[in-house]
Amino acid sequence: MNDEPLSWREFERVLMVAGTVTRVEEFAEARKPAYRIWVDFGPYGERKTSAQVVALYAPEDLLGRQIVGVINFPEKQIGPLKSQFLLTGFPTEDGVVITTVERPVPNGCRLA
Repeated sequence: MNDEPLSWREFERVLMVAGTVTRVEEFAEARKPAYRIWVDFGPYGERKTSAQVVALYAPEDLLGRQIVGVINFPEKQIGPLKSQFLLTGFPTEDGVVITTVERPVPNGCRLA
């Protein structure tokens, strides 16, 4: 873990925005149990990723939920899927708890 302080300028480069989950599928080709997840990020468009969140969430638990994603990392190849954003969450002993918003905000709204 690197706990060296970041500058405000460095933090501002990380584009963390709210988006609504529009589609969830099992990702059978993944090495560890995972879902393919599509999210509407408003003005940034719909993007997809893979997430190992099956321990705590069924697909129907995720549909329509607003999440927080990092959308300015380079695409990453995960098996046959090109991940277009990082779904944020907190790893726990029981599984990853997805970062969500406390009340609805516009899709694409930036975390400040």
